[in-house]
Amino acid sequence: MWMTSDPVVHLWVLTATALVFAMQLGFCLLEVGFVRAKNSINVAIKNVMDFCIAGFLFWLFGYAIMFGPSWLGLIGTGGFMPDHLDAATPLVFILFQIMFCGTATTIVSGAVAERMGYGSYIVVSALLSALIYPVFGHWAWGGMAGPQSQGWLSALGFIDFAGSTVVHSVGGWLSLAAVLVIGPRTGRFDPGVRALGSNNLTMAASGVLVLWFGWLGFNGGSVLGDLDKAPGVLLNTVVAGCAGGLTGHFVSVLMEPKPRVEHFLNGILGGLVGITACALVVGTGSAAIIGAVAGIIVIAGGVLLDRLKIDDAVGAVPVHLFAGIWGTLCVALFGDVALFGTGLSRWQQLGVQLTGVAACGVFTFGSGYILLRVINRIFPLRIDVEAERLGLNVAEHGATSPMLDLAAEMERHRQEGKFDRPVHVEPQSDVELIAAQYNRVIDRVTSEIQRHSLLLDELGKAKVEAENSNLAKSQFLATMSHELRTPLNAVIGFSQLIADQAYGPIDEHYVEHARDIHDGGKHLLALVNDVLDFSRLEAGKFQLNEQPLDLARILRGVHRLMQPLAESGSMGLILDVSPDLPALQADERAIRQILINLVGNAVKFTPAGGKVKLSASFEPDRRLCLTVSDTGIGMDPALVSKALEPFTQLEGGLAKGHGGSGLGLSLVNALVRLHDGTLVIQTAPGKGTSVHIRFPIARTIERAAEKDRRTG
Repeated sequence: MWMTSDPVVHLWVLTATALVFAMQLGFCLLEVGFVRAKNSINVAIKNVMDFCIAGFLFWLFGYAIMFGPSWLGLIGTGGFMPDHLDAATPLVFILFQIMFCGTATTIVSGAVAERMGYGSYIVVSALLSALIYPVFGHWAWGGMAGPQSQGWLSALGFIDFAGSTVVHSVGGWLSLAAVLVIGPRTGRFDPGVRALGSNNLTMAASGVLVLWFGWLGFNGGSVLGDLDKAPGVLLNTVVAGCAGGLTGHFVSVLMEPKPRVEHFLNGILGGLVGITACALVVGTGSAAIIGAVAGIIVIAGGVLLDRLKIDDAVGAVPVHLFAGIWGTLCVALFGDVALFGTGLSRWQQLGVQLTGVAACGVFTFGSGYILLRVINRIFPLRIDVEAERLGLNVAEHGATSPMLDLAAEMERHRQEGKFDRPVHVEPQSDVELIAAQYNRVIDRVTSEIQRHSLLLDELGKAKVEAENSNLAKSQFLATMSHELRTPLNAVIGFSQLIADQAYGPIDEHYVEHARDIHDGGKHLLALVNDVLDFSRLEAGKFQLNEQPLDLARILRGVHRLMQPLAESGSMGLILDVSPDLPALQADERAIRQILINLVGNAVKFTPAGGKVKLSASFEPDRRLCLTVSDTGIGMDPALVSKALEPFTQLEGGLAKGHGGSGLGLSLVNALVRLHDGTLVIQTAPGKGTSVHIRFPIARTIERAAEKDRRTG
């Protein structure tokens, strides 16, 4: 049993005890920094609570189980509730061991963060500190209290200087069992999610430094009375931590476009965990290698857990379990055999170390997993989804902070879609600047919404006015067209009768005037018909009477109708129709109107001696194409879009002497669009014009397919 009255030794161990206690602060800062802000208070409270539970239960009976007289090398049986009034009580040693128990217990809090309930965590802390840690601790360390307390692992020669297995692997194994039982955080492994974010990496880095500082007491204090060995242990501890951090950083550089801070920080901790078991028996060069490899193991372990979809919120399992196993095996792999003190060779020692690692895994993980599964059935360990979404700070403690309040108000804005109320600005808080800036953004958004709302109102009114005006115009045009058509038809009929001298012979001059009246009336009637059709199109009242059309028949009819007009202008009108044209699903009257208007325009703008060609073809892309081309005067391509506008008379020599309503091309364009077709005009001054009308494949595909089958 370790016992001494040397006050220097007592002072050293008590100092180390205080340093180990500071590790609780380090764990608290680290975990609070790694989790999201909405769970930070919960994690901090758990770190305080688990030490209270561990310290009290270890004093109550944990110390007795771990260091009491052994029963078959399995469990201690004496020394319950040690009292400082008992002169035989090793107070310094008990205090030191209480800190170790607290460290093992608090490891779990980081792994299960953000989804384990507060009450559930208390149960897990009690399970670890009152049962699992003391029992395994008795197996490995019980002999520190004297030969009568030696456990079976210690009797085999198992070496774990400061707890890579007894403290860190025990905490890591139970962490693994707990995260498997409660499952991952909501959304953690959804597609595209790499991580759920950290609250404050500055705080996490501070936590690592505090842990490193406390580790000097953790490892240095474990020499107990052999103070001359403390400097070497401390040097190994520092070097291993540095090596772990550096390899963690460089491996992260190789893995990520930008190195992750979490890899660097956890690499340091991995190096410290790795050296903890063997700091007393390895050289400093070996310590550097052990720490460096531990840093790599930590990152690789994190990647493995992610692939297995095991959610460890802070990386506790890779750091404490994986690096702890590595450090325990390094006792035999790198240690000086002469310093073992077990009488075993290196390979024999490796076998014992493997036995200890396996025993810890089977006992800690096995018993922990089974007990947690049973507890979970009786008392669910995990909070519900809504509480997880809200955050454990509020859901579990009703606790809040300026940052959480601000986040809650901003979330309310997002859900409600209302930005008429600014968020509260907490004076002198760490979020004052953010809240004030957010309110300025809200003011700008509100003013923009109001401005856009006014614009929409004005546009709505303008739209209604435009629609009403357009409707009134269409109604006026339709009414006037109907009113004009009756007298015009009478004028045309009577003038034809007079010209034909149906009422008896008259002077030839009167016959010529009657024919002029007849031609003018027909021209005016055509203009009125164009206006009527255009008004119907504008009003959306032009109804297509669609049916399968024989284009060859229609084209021949238009050719015959327009032939006299072409001959009167001393020009040729050519018809070119491909054989076996498929039927076109369309309105016959509209198609005739399109062709008549286009041929009429071509004749008007083609000088004597020119040619106008009317053709139809079935194109390779299975669309029907109608073409009207001429050798006329053409026009500037830049004027095409203007020519398609209604009631447009182009200025200059192009329009001079040709008259017209300016509706011809507009009507053609509107009727083509009504058939889902496209209108393409190719023209150039002095080189004539070609108008191509292509109808969509849906209007000809069936007949085209039949043709393919017949010729196939």
